[in-house]
Amino acid sequence: MQIKNAYPYKDDKMNLPVADVEEAIPFYQNFLGFTLVSRNNDPVPSAILEKSGIQIGLAENGSDPSQEGCFFEVDNVEEAFTEFKSQGLKKEISDFDIQKYGDTSWRVFFIVAPDGLCYCFGEKQQ
Repeated sequence: MQIKNAYPYKDDKMNLPVADVEEAIPFYQNFLGFTLVSRNNDPVPSAILEKSGIQIGLAENGSDPSQEGCFFEVDNVEEAFTEFKSQGLKKEISDFDIQKYGDTSWRVFFIVAPDGLCYCFGEKQQ
């Protein structure tokens, strides 16, 4: 499964809010298959993670994680679902749904991370 694009729900996929960066990182590595690229403590603790050449950033910036997340466009949504389940992810995965944005239909599922961020993984439908 390849991630083709990442779009933040709000402002910035490189500044997604978490309460504790160090506690959040293992979920992204162990269950979603991201690699840690860098950590920083200035101006706040933060980390950059990458998968398929797409980067996201986690930051202890004081914002509400339950109001933020990303939409990940993937090349194969079923493969993504299977990959995450095979890595032990269980209760945080939703069932598949078809959602329409503009003229485009997407087959999607959602994951809510332990840090409260919500992620949608979707594949464009023909």
